[in-house]
Amino acid sequence: MKKQYDFSTGERGKFSNPSTEFNLPIYLEPEVALFIKGIAEKNNMDMSNIVNSLLRINKELVDSMKNKNEASA
Repeated sequence: MKKQYDFSTGERGKFSNPSTEFNLPIYLEPEVALFIKGIAEKNNMDMSNIVNSLLRINKELVDSMKNKNEASA
């Protein structure tokens, strides 16, 4: 490694793509991962699709409960 580098001719953001999305890794507990993997293999689907479907269903349930509580208030 050099002691000093010359960045005077460098171009800021040359390799940056502003439309790039950053996906955070999600780590599942081993028991949950095996459960999701079993569903995915049985349905010939990707584990990400299964997790997203389950989370979407859970979100809809929470939203419906929230709406129900707001209507009764």
